Amino acid sequence: MRASSGCTLRCAPSSAEPIAPLPHLLLPPMKNPLMFLAAALALASSAAHADVRLAEVFGEHMVLQRDRPLRLWGQATPGKTLAVALAGRRAQVKVGASGRWQVQFPPLPAGGPHRLTVAGDGSVELQDVLIGDVWLLGGQSNMEWPLAPTDTGPQDIASPQNPQLRQLRVPLRASLQPEAEIAPAPWVVAEPGRVGEFSAIGYHFARRLQSVQGIPIGLVNVAWGGSMLETWVRRDAALQDPDLAPAVRALPADNASYSTALRQRLSARVTVWQPGLPLDGGDATGWSAAQDLDAAWPTLQAPGVWEGQGLADLDGVVWLRKRIELSPAQAAGAAELHLAKVDDCDEVWVNSQRVGGQCGYDQPRRYAVPAGVLRPGANWIAVRVTDTGGGGGFHGDAAAMRLDTAAGSVPLAGLWRARVEKITVADQPTANDAPTLAHNGLIAPLHGLSVRGVLWYQGESNVWRAEAYAGTFRRLIQDWRGQFGDAKLPFLFVQLASFLPLADNQPGAGGWPELREAQAAALTLPHTGMATAIDVGDANDIHPRNKRTLGERLAALALRELGLRGAPAGGPRVIGHETRGDTLVLRLADTAGGLRPARAGEPLRGFLVAGADRRWVPAEARLEGDRIVLRSAAVAQPVAARYAWVNNTSEANVVGGDGLPLPPLRTDRWPLESAGRKYGP
Repeated sequence: MRASSGCTLRCAPSSAEPIAPLPHLLLPPMKNPLMFLAAALALASSAAHADVRLAEVFGEHMVLQRDRPLRLWGQATPGKTLAVALAGRRAQVKVGASGRWQVQFPPLPAGGPHRLTVAGDGSVELQDVLIGDVWLLGGQSNMEWPLAPTDTGPQDIASPQNPQLRQLRVPLRASLQPEAEIAPAPWVVAEPGRVGEFSAIGYHFARRLQSVQGIPIGLVNVAWGGSMLETWVRRDAALQDPDLAPAVRALPADNASYSTALRQRLSARVTVWQPGLPLDGGDATGWSAAQDLDAAWPTLQAPGVWEGQGLADLDGVVWLRKRIELSPAQAAGAAELHLAKVDDCDEVWVNSQRVGGQCGYDQPRRYAVPAGVLRPGANWIAVRVTDTGGGGGFHGDAAAMRLDTAAGSVPLAGLWRARVEKITVADQPTANDAPTLAHNGLIAPLHGLSVRGVLWYQGESNVWRAEAYAGTFRRLIQDWRGQFGDAKLPFLFVQLASFLPLADNQPGAGGWPELREAQAAALTLPHTGMATAIDVGDANDIHPRNKRTLGERLAALALRELGLRGAPAGGPRVIGHETRGDTLVLRLADTAGGLRPARAGEPLRGFLVAGADRRWVPAEARLEGDRIVLRSAAVAQPVAARYAWVNNTSEANVVGGDGLPLPPLRTDRWPLESAGRKYGP
């Protein structure tokens, strides 16, 4: 509910000060200049009054942080005195010359619901305000992933809900300058019609904490799918990073300037990529014709998104064409066209006849080709691809690009002719356009908000630059603690899950294990915790649907940090190693009563050893109490060991007595594949 005026917006004029009518409706023709001047001054005085407003982060059903000084802020008429009341506490504050006001209340205990009122020229009233713990959710799509499409989503939604669990889903916005406000959004109560929208990890985390603490939990969700770590870094912190500083210094002053500069840069890039072929190529609908019209077009390898093939950062429309030769038997009858997956939308023609089209970057493309469309000899396939962000073009399995005919399949993977039809540049940047942009749009407006801690799930977009992630991630944690005014702010994060086909694993190598190690390096900072996810991944989907396990593991870390759990909650950890002849012995701690395979009776798997030649081979592993003894007949004198050091870690199976997995590890300090790779958007 709002003020007594009945206004349902964020600000409401008081009944004593009605909204002023527009000037052209208010003023009748006047012959007396003094009367006209008086009326004009009256209008100017009315216009100078600003309605009382709370910052957008505050709203009905919100949760505010308990046991901490509680800051509230907003906008109102400069110089006015406001009366602010919350939970029986009252304060007065004078609005500054800029129109901004801020008030701080002493710490409040968990409880509610309370009413918050702010009165001045107008008034604001917020009902159903709870005091509890507020957790900030950051990262990319696995933190953003909603409850409804998870593996337990239907049951979770149908189960009884705790109305003291609330979420603010902050609308996504990137910006060249730090924003003062988030975009408007409501605080939502966990209830059957809305809880499916909640961050799944945040939901399971909060439910577990509530079962122990019995207090309100608020989630402020700023996660942005696909976002790189660098976009979350504050400008001043980015300027301290030699990899990021040049990109930050080169940024234009504002969003409009950035869009202009981006269009110019992309136009120049396309001109180089398709020399002699202007963007304004006339009637592009003719590009679906069944004829050799693309001899001068450059080529793209398919499958493979075009950003890695000379068209970095390009959103817009690109045509791809391929000529294939068919025998009379292959051309006879109907066929089925497979184009793997297309990011984001496609329209498809075969010999000038449209056979289909759809949107969805993760959807397999399969289109029926009616009898009579194919012909013996030359045939042409034309695909018009519209990319709205991120990668663009064909992606997926090369075997899924084929034409299935009555006489067999014709492979379509390989080189396709391509031409850019149109460049699309948004009015505002997106998160990954440059460092600092998501921070400016989503974190800067939250300065002053008290939070209990941060939950973080991000890293998939940084695998290519894994080694550098370690330093940037630690700096981000320390800088966010400074921004939120808490040097001991808990920062709990998820280590990357298992991903990519098992058959593609290279023993002791891969970008994913290097990124996992870079994440774990943050544990050298106090008040951090890592939930290992190597046992809940999906080889074919970067978004594992088991979010309950990860939410509950983060909750266990939080309870440990809050002093509500005695046992460690991060899984076993290696504390040393030694060589004994032809074996290498790992010493472990925090084993929660003993090490074991995840399934009883299984051998321990996932270990590698190497000699001085640095050639990794699988190792046999056996337990000696809290030690693991490794050996391989192929390595007479092992000098180093690694565990779960592959992209797909699903075969690694060592857990502690509490079932928490042993995180990936290595005993060597040999150079990583990602060493020396610099930032690039």
